[in-house]
Amino acid sequence: MSRALCTHCLRPRSHCLCALIPSLSCRTQVVVLQHPSEARHALNTARLAVLGLEGARRVVGEYFSQEDWALSGHLPRLLFPGEGAEVLMPGYGRDLDEPIRLIVPDGTWGHARKLLHINPGLAALPRVMLPAGLSTRYRVRHADVPGALSTIEAVTHALNAIEAPMNFDALLRPFEALIDGQIEGMGADLYARHHLNRKVPWR
Repeated sequence: MSRALCTHCLRPRSHCLCALIPSLSCRTQVVVLQHPSEARHALNTARLAVLGLEGARRVVGEYFSQEDWALSGHLPRLLFPGEGAEVLMPGYGRDLDEPIRLIVPDGTWGHARKLLHINPGLAALPRVMLPAGLSTRYRVRHADVPGALSTIEAVTHALNAIEAPMNFDALLRPFEALIDGQIEGMGADLYARHHLNRKVPWR
């Protein structure tokens, strides 16, 4: 018999995270474009990011229309490394005339690259990227590439830069509780054998 789920965070009611999910507002609008395979994953950090941000959206699919990333009065920026990507440093959005619409592909790196490949209009957007050297707290999933972050971590770092001096670390509270619960559930020995000293992914 399946466990009853919270209708908001979609976690089992015995492990509901809603009390830890903030309600943060900002000038930047976040839109997560999520690969369908990631939407089904139990450790879905993008959902937590969207739930914690007023006005944020999550769109699940492989093909997206311009309406999914274009919004009158906002400057679209694709959060994905690549040629010409601007590094997000504190104060990035301070001198812009219009707020940013931050577009965040969500999935494994392979899935994210596929989303850009099959959506050329999306791939052509101006890109921003996080600075090198950031470390992840995502201790229970293995990385596609070294040094990658979970999606909720990437969104938090991006907003901390764009919206400085505002701070969005409160977004990470349910994420940290989720990870702690997973580690507790698997047991210290199993976690030590399979996850310690490994990098984990931006998802």
